This record gives sequence, C-alpha cells and structure tokens, in this order.
Amino acid sequence: MKNARDHQLSDRRTASADAKAAQLKAYRDAQTTAAPARAERQAERALVSAAREERRVERERVKKEEQARIAAEAAAFQAEAEAEAIAETQARESAEQARVARVIEDEAARKAARDLRYANRKARQA
Repeated sequence: MKNARDHQLSDRRTASADAKAAQLKAYRDAQTTAAPARAERQAERALVSAAREERRVERERVKKEEQARIAAEAAAFQAEAEAEAIAETQARESAEQARVARVIEDEAARKAARDLRYANRKARQA
C-alpha cells in the first residue's frame, strides 16, 4: 500500500503549516547568506548612481557654458549690428549735409552770376 494513511483535515492543516514554516525558514536562511552579496550590489548601485549624478552635473555645466557662449555671441552680434546702424545713420547724415552744402553753394553761385549779369546790364545802360 502506497498511501495507507487517511488524510484528515487536521493532517492537511499540519502539513500546510509545516510547509509554510519551512519556506519561511528557507527564505530567512537565504537572506542571511545573501546579505554580503546584497550589500555588494547596493554598493555597486550607489557607485553607479554617483557616477550618473556626476555625468548629469557635467552635462548641466557644459549646457550652461554653451548657453553663456551663445549669449555672448548674440550680445557681440547685437553690438556689431548697432554699431553698423549708427555708422550708416552717420553716413546718411553726412551725405545729407554735403548735399545741403552743395545746394547752398550752387545757390550762392547762381546768385553771384545773377548779380554779375545785373551789374553788366547796369553798366551797359549807363
């Protein structure tokens, strides 16, 4: 007879409790034996995390440097554009002043020519 014993509820309960206790004991034993390996893994994770944080800080530093460089280039470009605008305005104003001066000179020359004609006419009449 393979299994001559009759399994009652109490027998099944006892077997279940024993099995659970054995599993719990095996889990606790595994925890105590795995503690050094777990500590090693945690230390490794901490190193990886620290390295990741260092890389993040380095990326942020490089990004800030790049933004500062871009801002400096933009400021230089803006200053150059303003200088060009000022130079263009000054050139336009000087050209306008030269044109006005030429107009005034031409007007003075016409007046002088007119006065000379008038004087010649008066000289002929006299």
